[in-house]
Amino acid sequence: MNRFVRRVLVAMLLGVLVYGAFVLYVGLREIRSSLERFHWSAFALALTLATSNYGFRFVKWQYYLARLNVRGVGVVDSFLVFLSGFVLTVTPGKVGEVFKSAVLARTHGVPAERTAPIVVAERLTDAIGVIALIVIGSSAFAGGLGWAVAGILAVSTGVALIVWERPALTLIRWMEPRPGFFGRAAPKLRVAFGSLRVVAGPAALIYPTLLSIVAWGCEGLALYVLLRGFEADVSLGVAIFFYSTATLAGALIPVPGGLGVAEAMIQEQLVRLAHVPKPDATAAMILVRFATLWWAVLVGFAALGLLRLRFPEKLGGAALAEGS
Repeated sequence: MNRFVRRVLVAMLLGVLVYGAFVLYVGLREIRSSLERFHWSAFALALTLATSNYGFRFVKWQYYLARLNVRGVGVVDSFLVFLSGFVLTVTPGKVGEVFKSAVLARTHGVPAERTAPIVVAERLTDAIGVIALIVIGSSAFAGGLGWAVAGILAVSTGVALIVWERPALTLIRWMEPRPGFFGRAAPKLRVAFGSLRVVAGPAALIYPTLLSIVAWGCEGLALYVLLRGFEADVSLGVAIFFYSTATLAGALIPVPGGLGVAEAMIQEQLVRLAHVPKPDATAAMILVRFATLWWAVLVGFAALGLLRLRFPEKLGGAALAEGS
């Protein structure tokens, strides 16, 4: 079994344990009662909103490929490659999405070290977008500004490290004459760092960040829609704030897909700060995580399956395992 499949299966098992623990803590009968009252049309709308997130983020992917002057990749193939990265969404900080660079290298011969920095740029602009949503949502919630300040400091540090190239180039120059792993990795790191400065420099932040705000705002809106499905009286701004802070915390703490962290934050904020009944809050949390996390994993596997049909020799079992 491929390593990435085992990794996903372990994350899925962890997810079952996490959600099972929440259900047992709150009570299976209470959760069932909440779901019986739930308006399931709200879940369909929430799933649609979460899926629209992928469209806005795909536009970012295309923007970065254009900035790196990557040509010869059709829109359909590019979209499937982008979605295939969701297979490893349940990795710490979603760094497993660099898998799509390996897939692009296999299918279209684009060196992985050239496009892998796109994942860093995506995570950076996503973080800025989520923090912007926290700032917007904090206007509807007392005490939310503290989270925004902490996030702004973290993102500013990341941008500064990208702009300040001397430490990275010094490290690469030190590695180049060394034998073994360091000498072999140095040329790829130099290419990757050059790409990173192209896709994550200050000049390339504005447009992708705006797309990130809209994309992650759709998922915050999905939580609001689900809460309305339970007839919970929570404002849109507060729902976006809760979802954004949980998303940021889940990305910063190195656990697969933020499992346990994002769930606990969503539920606790809904119960303690918005005074949503615990069964409704827990059910809404599970539904929004399925719509925004596990649905993405399913979409990723579907996209990877289609790519395997299009490129059977390049994405066969052995080739894919080697590429990943």
